[in-house]
Amino acid sequence: MWRYAVGAGAALLLAFGGFLLFQHAPGRGPLAAVLQPAPAAAGTTTPLPDVAPEADAKTREQKRFDRYDKDRNDAVTRDEYFANRHKAFARLDVNGDGRLSFEEWSVKAIAKFTGADADKSGALTRVEFATTAPTRKPASARCACGKPAPAPSPAAKNGEEEN
Repeated sequence: MWRYAVGAGAALLLAFGGFLLFQHAPGRGPLAAVLQPAPAAAGTTTPLPDVAPEADAKTREQKRFDRYDKDRNDAVTRDEYFANRHKAFARLDVNGDGRLSFEEWSVKAIAKFTGADADKSGALTRVEFATTAPTRKPASARCACGKPAPAPSPAAKNGEEEN
């Protein structure tokens, strides 16, 4: 019931504010410039463009150039161009010998496999393999009408018992 009273009070305040605002004839008072119609005819509107405006290709390319040009001399040297690749290679080259072995390159995958191999058998069972599934980000356009029921685990689908 109190919601109705608050709503009625707000409506009365708005009506009173409108009365105070419009009690002056148009063309007089401090709000005359705001209340005047636009100089264009009231019925005409500018049509919207068919395609949304995009950033200019030159603008994107200039930003990309500026990211590479570290010393801001309007020239990208070979060292500046390959700097990011050198950093990425150095992160992967763990032993620092200048060569990238398969183990160094796949260190993340090897760590994921060893972490999932709970019984340390060198092979993943179905339950262990299910732990390596990538975590998916929720879709932004999902319905906000409640959480869906949890999906059964891969082991439950196959009739296996989880440990």
